[in-house]
Parts: sequence; structure tokens; C-alpha cells
Amino acid sequence: MKTVAQVMTELEKLGTAQTRKVFSRHGAPDDMFGVKVGDLKKVAKSIKGQQELACELYKTGNADAQYLAGMVADGSQMTKQELQKWASTASWQMVAEYSVPGVATESSHARSLAQKWIQSKRESIASTGWCTYAGIVAMLPDEDLDLAEIKELLQRVVESIEAAAPRVRYTMNGFVISVGCYVKPLLKEAKAAAKKLGVVDVDMGETACKVPLATEYIKKVESMDRVGKKRKTMKC
Repeated sequence: MKTVAQVMTELEKLGTAQTRKVFSRHGAPDDMFGVKVGDLKKVAKSIKGQQELACELYKTGNADAQYLAGMVADGSQMTKQELQKWASTASWQMVAEYSVPGVATESSHARSLAQKWIQSKRESIASTGWCTYAGIVAMLPDEDLDLAEIKELLQRVVESIEAAAPRVRYTMNGFVISVGCYVKPLLKEAKAAAKKLGVVDVDMGETACKVPLATEYIKKVESMDRVGKKRKTMKC
């Protein structure tokens, strides 16, 4: 059984200046080692199932450790309060939009937390909320979803996206794409929302990243006859 100190030492050795440079351009904080995701996955395999260790790693606030914690932690074992703490202390957007939702969607509290987080005035938490709900629709069978609520959220995106913070706009767009790709009964509504959104303008900083065009993304998945094909996990 590895300790937090041992894992942190391992992460520090795996970090590179080039990866730190890339992550910094994407908004990562100074408290990071710059470990490639592929290397984090290898470390995750070595500590698989160590729930307490994962939670302790997240508490360090280190960007690499938090992302690693999201790979290892089992959201079904976490309390609502623990998940809330994770959302509140995410060190940067990769953790807020991938790690926390990946864990949260494994929890029975996923929907209630997503509903709460979406309402937040904090950009990172609201983004976590939209990503978590996008994960819910991607994983749960359509019959287990509140389709009326999802339709209301699609309308909310259309009506409020222009006034939202940059990362919230990005994740709102992602939510529309997720509904269009994974919820067959709402394909028509998602495509209509995507058409109204058009090009979503988000400053991606000094990166080559672009905001996906929802209409094209959904059309591509539809052409592959993959609409409604659910995911087993949102972790990556």
C-alpha cells in the first residue's frame, strides 16, 4: 500500500517541463508537476481500489494529484459532502470538468449535485454541474432520465449561454452535444438547441483548442448511427 508521500514523489519524478508548459497554457495552477495523462493512468493502476489514498491525494490541491484521484476514487463510496468539497476545491478546469464529474456520475447524488452546481455563481462549479449532467445523460438509460427536466435545461442553455462565463459557455455547449448524442428521445430538441447556439465563442487562450460546433458534432454521431449508445463511465 503506497502512502500519499510516496505517490507525490512518484508524480514529481514523472513531471516534465514541457508538460507543465502545455498545462499552464490551459490554465493549470503553479502547484503541479506536469505529468502526462498516460503516465497518470499507469500510476492509477498501481493504486487501484485505494479509496482513502485517492481522497488524500485530492486534498493536496496539487493538479496532478487531483486528476489522479479522480481516476482512482469510487464515487459510489463518497458522501454528498465529500463530492461537494471536491467541486469546491478543484484546482483547475481539467479537474473541475473531467475528474469531479467522472467521480460524481458514479454517485446516487449525481443529479441533485448537478442541479445545485449548475446554479452556482462560481464559474468552475457551474462548469462542473453542466459536465456532471452531461455525464448523467450519457450513462443512464433513457427511461431513468427526467426528460422534461433535460428539455428545460436545453432551453436554459439557449436563453442564457451568451451571458454565462467562458467555461460555463463551453460546458453548456457540451451538455447540448451530450443530449443530442446520448438521449434518442430528445434528439430533435437537442438539434434545435444546437442550431440556435451556432458558433459558441470562448477564448481558449494560447492553445489550439476549439469549441465543438454542436450541430456538426451531433450530425456526425447521427450519421454513424450511434445516437443513444450509452457510456459505462465518464472517467478518462
